[in-house]
Amino acid sequence: MEESGIATVVIGSGIFHDRLAAMKLPRTVITHFPMGRPLGAPGDFETQREVILSALDLLENTNEGGIIRKIPARYYHRKYHRGN
Repeated sequence: MEESGIATVVIGSGIFHDRLAAMKLPRTVITHFPMGRPLGAPGDFETQREVILSALDLLENTNEGGIIRKIPARYYHRKYHRGN
């Protein structure tokens, strides 16, 4: 995709850091959240927004490949409510 002019960013969990680094992806954002929840806990919109904005910043402001950015945010499990 990058060769076609479509820039990419991968957001992954820290448990896969070594594997993601070995893949030599153009841009990677690593979080220290559980597997399957690289954006954060359900309902933690503030952290999810922080991760997405970091990925977009990496996409917009990086010209060279192989960049890995680690996000130091903590995983907060908040009780998720729908409706009420």
